Amino acid sequence: MGKIFKQKKVKLVASIIFREDNMREKAEGKLRRLYGATEPLEKELPFDYTDYYSGEMGTSLKRKLICFKKLISKENVSKTKIRTNGIEGLFSREGKRTVNIDPGYITEAKLVLLTTKDYTHRIYVGKQIFAESTLYFCDGVFRSWPWTYPDYASEEMKSYFNDVRRLFIKQTGNKE
Repeated sequence: MGKIFKQKKVKLVASIIFREDNMREKAEGKLRRLYGATEPLEKELPFDYTDYYSGEMGTSLKRKLICFKKLISKENVSKTKIRTNGIEGLFSREGKRTVNIDPGYITEAKLVLLTTKDYTHRIYVGKQIFAESTLYFCDGVFRSWPWTYPDYASEEMKSYFNDVRRLFIKQTGNKE
């Protein structure tokens, strides 16, 4: 029989897709009030791998990647996605989102994203929320799975999450 261990805390990350800077700033402000200060480590990229959100949010979308200083428990991560959905709703106009927030977390071994959509590779974590191992750490870098979205599989995104992982390792005092 396996022994049950207390789970280590994880590094909360978020991807904010947006068109208008002021809406992103408002959403970031709400996230900071909920989860505390963000790390100086952030990255803004064009969101041009897909036009999935263009019907709802328009064109010329951008993405901002952020991570939070305070570590969180994995026990209630479903609440994180529910809260970010609430923020999206708060800043919607005429039923259309102005921001899309994808929360997730970093461990030594992986980047996990939280979603409301079930699929073959996603695990139910409660409260109608699913978790997906989006990137895995192997041979010193994050690598993508066959199901990883192309933007998350990009070198720019993997580089960012490698940097977040290094910050997490330093913060927790774990060894590489």
